[in-house]
Amino acid sequence: MNNSYYETLDENFTQALKLYEEEYSHAELIELLKSGNIVQKQIAALRLEEITSTQDADVLVANLTGQDGKIREAVSMRLNEFMSNEKYLPYFQVSNNYDIFLDAIIDINANICRNVISAIKNLKNDNIFCKQFCTNLAKLSFDLLDKIGKFDFQDGKYKVNKEVFKLYWCLETIYEFYDKMNFTDLKQIILRSKDIQEYTIREKAAKILTKNFDDNELNNAKLELQNDRNYYVRRF
Repeated sequence: MNNSYYETLDENFTQALKLYEEEYSHAELIELLKSGNIVQKQIAALRLEEITSTQDADVLVANLTGQDGKIREAVSMRLNEFMSNEKYLPYFQVSNNYDIFLDAIIDINANICRNVISAIKNLKNDNIFCKQFCTNLAKLSFDLLDKIGKFDFQDGKYKVNKEVFKLYWCLETIYEFYDKMNFTDLKQIILRSKDIQEYTIREKAAKILTKNFDDNELNNAKLELQNDRNYYVRRF
């Protein structure tokens, strides 16, 4: 690696150390989240102690997508912490954030996906959120199923893995929100997912079916997956 790489690394470390050592007001941290560089946004998210308004929440959520991975992961971790607190949860119940949450659950970084799913679980009692989010979650899942259904899994191309990864996290989210989804959509997503060649998708379908639905087709699908050739699928 050339000298400029190490100079940038040293500069970032020095800047991060300064941000940790200096005192910043809440307003200054929010401003850094709005317009700071990668290091500033990352450290500002980690140092933020509270959310005081929907505007604060909007600034935090806006950094969940379209930012460097270090920022997205730090923000997702803090989002999970803040949304798990009843004091701060209402600030995040803004419809403009719902599509950002949907994008974030299929981030390329699995830690971000986990953090965001854990965070939005706290909105299960928000009927407005659930209606909009679950409708769009179903649409995204169908779109991914359509794409994956056309793939040749033998070619091992990156695009196959990328779309499967997204569907995997959609199904993990559906597991948490199954009872908030349109049942017809839910049923079709499960039935289509159980036939995907990639075992991790069948595994998620099997996990959703542990919810014990009163439906013959889904019960048959559950029995089929319990006899799947892959251990991780049939363990459910």
